[in-house]
Amino acid sequence: MRKITLNISTSPHVIIGLSTDTIMKHVVFALLPAAAFGVYAFGWNALLVMMTTTVGAILTEHFLCKWSDKPSTVSDYSALIAGLLLGMTLPPIFPLWMAFLGSVITIALGKFIFGGLGNNVFNPALVGRAFLQAAFPVAITTWLQPFLPERFYSVSSSIYAWPFMRPTVDAVSGATPLSAFKFDKVSTQAYDMAMGICSGSVGETSTVFIILGGIYLAWRKMMNWRIPISIILTVFVFSAVFYMIDDKAYPSPFFTIFSGGLMLGAIFMATDMVSSPITSSGVWLYGAIIGLLTVVIRLWGGLPEGVMYAILLGNAISPHIDNLVRPRVYGTTKKLKVL
Repeated sequence: MRKITLNISTSPHVIIGLSTDTIMKHVVFALLPAAAFGVYAFGWNALLVMMTTTVGAILTEHFLCKWSDKPSTVSDYSALIAGLLLGMTLPPIFPLWMAFLGSVITIALGKFIFGGLGNNVFNPALVGRAFLQAAFPVAITTWLQPFLPERFYSVSSSIYAWPFMRPTVDAVSGATPLSAFKFDKVSTQAYDMAMGICSGSVGETSTVFIILGGIYLAWRKMMNWRIPISIILTVFVFSAVFYMIDDKAYPSPFFTIFSGGLMLGAIFMATDMVSSPITSSGVWLYGAIIGLLTVVIRLWGGLPEGVMYAILLGNAISPHIDNLVRPRVYGTTKKLKVL
């Protein structure tokens, strides 16, 4: 008599057959246009920074897996993405030893200490970026002018600074659009920021390529499009309100959404499947909170940029959002009546 095995499991019962490494691979594909533009705009400096953070993240992941007697997980592309994202958030002339240290922190404290992929509370790349912001505030706010004629013929001397030595900086710009407006009330055209014709971090200057990468992931159903839409809409609305109150003291909403790391953070970092809510209503609330915090930090905080801290705070409250907007179980009422 033939035996039939009946497997009983929880939902979902219909799956699309995409593995983790497949999704991560497509995220890498989506990041490449913005990363390539960063190399085009800043030259070898940008390429060296991204290569250092990416290789550093992969080596750290492999070493920690071997050290803890676990199979190496570098083949799932998660370490590659974390390292690449970290490099894209750094200035083009950031010293390589600092970049490598940041990649170690990204994997060790942002991912491995929580149990590896699928268990991290915070976006790993932003954990590394926050560490570098606190440890090296001068280096992480030192910028390079884009499209310099010699960008493919020479490398900035600050790149090769020895560990714990003060780097020698050359060919720096005055400020990024955010810092120029924050401290000098000088505005930059939204078109220039959208096309990447401005100073900034390696991979966040051209919002056009970042948006195209996000559209690709949303089209492949590998990203929850509600999160970036919620963040960008919230930032736009609140910025527009303050701009209407005083257009001299506050930037325009278009300046706000195209400047800094808002697009990169909203599309590729806040959408981290592990550290973001899972319910449809929860992700809208999550994005609104991040957007509101971004505006508050940018307008009244001591730093020009607030996306990084806004997303990290959003990651921290993500589990509570899931509990707050937990969907009603089918066949039950909203409130359980006790007889």
